Amino acid sequence: MSAPPSHPVGGRDYPRTLEEFEGWFSTEAACLDYLVQVRWGRGFRCPACDSSDAWETARGQRHCRECGRQTTPTAGTIFQGTRKPLRTWFRAMWWLTSQKYGANAKGLQRVLGLKSYETAWAWLHKLRRAMVRPGRDRLGGVVEVDETYVGGRQAGGAGRRRKGIAVVAIAAQEDGRGIGRIRMARVPNVSGASLVGFVKTAVVPGATVRTDAWRGYFRLPEHGYKHRSTNISKGDDPAHVAMPRVHRVAALLGRWWLGTYQGAIRPDHLDYYLDEFTFRFNRRRSRARGMLFYRLLEQAVQLDAVPLKRLLGGKRNRKM
Repeated sequence: MSAPPSHPVGGRDYPRTLEEFEGWFSTEAACLDYLVQVRWGRGFRCPACDSSDAWETARGQRHCRECGRQTTPTAGTIFQGTRKPLRTWFRAMWWLTSQKYGANAKGLQRVLGLKSYETAWAWLHKLRRAMVRPGRDRLGGVVEVDETYVGGRQAGGAGRRRKGIAVVAIAAQEDGRGIGRIRMARVPNVSGASLVGFVKTAVVPGATVRTDAWRGYFRLPEHGYKHRSTNISKGDDPAHVAMPRVHRVAALLGRWWLGTYQGAIRPDHLDYYLDEFTFRFNRRRSRARGMLFYRLLEQAVQLDAVPLKRLLGGKRNRKM
């Protein structure tokens, strides 16, 4: 079996296969060493004073010479306070990133042999939060933007007047005739404030934003965007032809939501499922599944710990 490299830099130092994964991370010490390399491979920074001057204690902590704070490799990450071995966490992340269409808590519980469904559920939600890279780049070039609807019965109204369901804004970057990267987010409604606000977080100013003729998008030029609108109702082409990319993404989202999760996604957790869908879609052409594992771990060490109580919305005993 190959051993993990001493410095995972450049995105190539990750196991390529399950066999390599098991060889690299056969012990807890190997997992901890890899975690240290991913988190501090380019140098330690104290979370209290940002100093790089530190020494390692006998217990593996980093002791800052500037302020005296001691930091463990897992402190300030989603692994903080965990009672489970890092090796189990790594297996969960490998399994999650290896699933082509998504993962549910029952599957994770079965694969890892976890006694508690609650643990599997909480882990998946923590990892979904790590699927968004802090400070990620916004989309550019030509971007199609539209909304779709998730959940509930869709018979409560027509078009943008539907009630009792979540509104999801979608941005899909043009890549020739295909789809490049995407961004998705739940928005409170289809008002101009909500839709323009989404575009500002998802698309870089100066880009061309293609939408339908809904008035909620009309103020985009005021915010530095080139706006091209198409009046679908008065045109010859239906919506999925006039704006094929964003409608393709919406259709895939609907199938994924119903197929993988049987539509059982609570509204207050929807954003994190959208993050998972976006993570998978934007890396759909990657043949190196180990790269997805590496990226997820890289982002997981940048994410603060999320206690279960917060995941449950402040109610520990709420039915999941």
